[in-house]
Amino acid sequence: MAGGGVVVPIAKADALVWGSPDEADALERALDEAPELRWVQLPYAGVENYVHLVDDRRQWTCGKGVYAEPVAELALGLALAGLRGLAAYGRAKSWQEPVGVNLLGANVTIVGGGGIAEALLRLLRPFDAHVTVVRNRARAMDGADSVLEADRLTDALPNADVVVLALALTPDSDGLISMSELELMEKHAWLVNVARGRHVITDDLVVALRDSLIGGAALDVTDPEPLPDEHPLWSMPNCIITPHVGNTPDMGVPLLAERIAANVKRFGQGEELIGPVDAELGY
Repeated sequence: MAGGGVVVPIAKADALVWGSPDEADALERALDEAPELRWVQLPYAGVENYVHLVDDRRQWTCGKGVYAEPVAELALGLALAGLRGLAAYGRAKSWQEPVGVNLLGANVTIVGGGGIAEALLRLLRPFDAHVTVVRNRARAMDGADSVLEADRLTDALPNADVVVLALALTPDSDGLISMSELELMEKHAWLVNVARGRHVITDDLVVALRDSLIGGAALDVTDPEPLPDEHPLWSMPNCIITPHVGNTPDMGVPLLAERIAANVKRFGQGEELIGPVDAELGY
């Protein structure tokens, strides 16, 4: 292996690189077969399917930060598409009236303070936006004008032109955006979700879009996912849906391979691993 490891039968393994995003039962069986395991590497930043298996007996790492750049790039693209009216223009069959507002100088709220937020802050610099980050633990972030703790989310929604969801799915963030939060947003504001579909209560979002409570929603993730063909979100002119492509295989496989190789090397040398999972926080 590029990191210097040797592939062995699982019963003799010190470390396990797990490639499936959602086969928790299979991983649990694998753990039972490998009593000497000291480290488990999970493939994605989101670990909600596996968090119940995370323990203190071994080190656990995930793809935290691996896909930050491509996901942030999509978040920026979706924000621009929403604010500039591309959702309606893309469905139009005749010449339309001019609509749209600038991202330049806009107020942007990013919910989540991990790698995606850090990458998006860098991408937003040329737009001279005023950026507020909402995260579990408030600390200064390069490019953010203000950083608020999670319990102040409702303070960061009014006056925002764009609200980007880029946080881990945990019990606390499940259903984070409901009608109460949507009603606090500006009438022209766009909600961009590149995190997990369950952050948003879908039925509430449908009502908010139908009644023009917000400007629109750009969703790379949905609840349910995949979104059924007949779902009303597909036909809403103020909704953009992409099929969870913030990170595609062409982008993600090389990035994950690089992370795994780095962590295998670090593990062999007894160094701190990249992307640790915090069992208590759930990500």
